[in-house]
Amino acid sequence: MNSRITLALMSIFMLVGSFSYASFPVERETVVTINSETSIEESTTVLSSPAALAWTEDQTIATVLWAIPITGFLAGHRWFLGSPWYWNLLFIVTGGFFLVGWIIDGIDIITGRYPGL
Repeated sequence: MNSRITLALMSIFMLVGSFSYASFPVERETVVTINSETSIEESTTVLSSPAALAWTEDQTIATVLWAIPITGFLAGHRWFLGSPWYWNLLFIVTGGFFLVGWIIDGIDIITGRYPGL
């Protein structure tokens, strides 16, 4: 029982930790000191990560629907993203294509390759 809880917490922390890298724009100001005189050189370059530019609100909702066990195995993410109903029904009947399809769906949603994003 304790190992299941530990494994669940580790997977949640890994999922949350993967989204924590520079997903917000950063402004930079540079200070340069030359011969005991301080001159301020301002740079208004906005740095942002490619993941932050490519991530959409639909991906966030689909990831949440995929990660919650009840909606994940009832194909909530697939219904939201507009997959055909017969594939969604097959997904439900086979238990997420025997768990392998559920994992592949999660990877495709996070990387943005899932059809419908």
